[in-house]
Amino acid sequence: MQSSVVEPTKGFQDLGLSPTSLAAVESVGYVTPSPIQADFIPVAVTGRDCIGQARTGTGKTAAFVFPILERIDPADPAVQAIVLTPTRELSEQVSEECRRLSMNRPVRSVSCVGGKDIKRQISALEQGAQIVIGTPGRVLDLINRRLLVLDKIKIAVLD
Repeated sequence: MQSSVVEPTKGFQDLGLSPTSLAAVESVGYVTPSPIQADFIPVAVTGRDCIGQARTGTGKTAAFVFPILERIDPADPAVQAIVLTPTRELSEQVSEECRRLSMNRPVRSVSCVGGKDIKRQISALEQGAQIVIGTPGRVLDLINRRLLVLDKIKIAVLD
């Protein structure tokens, strides 16, 4: 992400997050935003396209999950955000973090990865999930079977 000069951030409350997200921040024990969070979240919550890069363990997942949670409509059960990851393990980590951070919201997410029970994934999609997190192979399989419909996608993340 290209960054102009950014004023030092005092805390998550300065990043444009809703009270619901700030409650999740407090609940999971985040105190101060990491550099990727401080730079990425304020841009991403506006809906602008952005690219972020940071080392493992720096809070990248929360940096893109909070803006997703801010921008989707929990009343609409359609898939509105998709996160593609290169591995099943990363998809599962992102899914778990998404569940943790969305605890105060009526939002459903589903992990769609190969090597796991596809029937459960299909059932979760049929029940309605606003966020799909998955690997390209399984996501394409579900699209080709016409079980994953992306016509209401607002956000796409390549992790």
